Amino acid sequence: MGYLDNSSITVDAILTKKGRELLSQGNFNITQFALADDEIDYSLYNINHPDGSQFAGQAIENMPLLEAFPDEKNIMIHKLITLNRGASKIPIITNIESISKSRNKSIVITPNTDYLQGTITTGETESGYSLTISDRRLFTYLDAGGGNVINTNTYSDGAAVSATANGLSFTLTTLNNIALFGTNSSLITTATITGLDTGARKSIIITINKEDTGNSGTTGESQAGYSPTY
Repeated sequence: MGYLDNSSITVDAILTKKGRELLSQGNFNITQFALADDEIDYSLYNINHPDGSQFAGQAIENMPLLEAFPDEKNIMIHKLITLNRGASKIPIITNIESISKSRNKSIVITPNTDYLQGTITTGETESGYSLTISDRRLFTYLDAGGGNVINTNTYSDGAAVSATANGLSFTLTTLNNIALFGTNSSLITTATITGLDTGARKSIIITINKEDTGNSGTTGESQAGYSPTY
């Protein structure tokens, strides 16, 4: 990772192995792209710039930009989106809250997107969502309609790695083995849900309790956002 020279317009890209293969065959063709403003600090926009309003965005324009790097979970988090003319709201992920569960319990997460078109509407569904759990060791199952994406034999060294699934609704099953808990009464991880159309993003905390504590969400069993299964 490094910084690009912002004295000229530069496109910096990293190709996957498949992309390099297609490029070598002369079949590489970009059909879709996304824009993001992760590096931009809009608080630097100064309408009272001493040199005049035409220089209001000078500090922003002079900010360094990051080089491309291949970890999609740490780059282009704040994607730019196109909303309908007259839109007054930025889309947000709703219907999910932090969750507390005991071992070997199921969690169903079904996100919605409020203001999907930038208008005052609620409970809409994007074409899909991405859900990433930061520590897959706390679960034995993660399914978004295409089958379990967690292979318990893949990470035999016990490393805390993430797992991601794309879909409209997500089913997780918490771990049953107590070995990972050690002397801890609970383990905590995060789940991040991102709308594939709007880039709307929300993170929640999932707490896994070593002993049965009622398996509730942080605001009670009746909260929206997951369907408790016992």
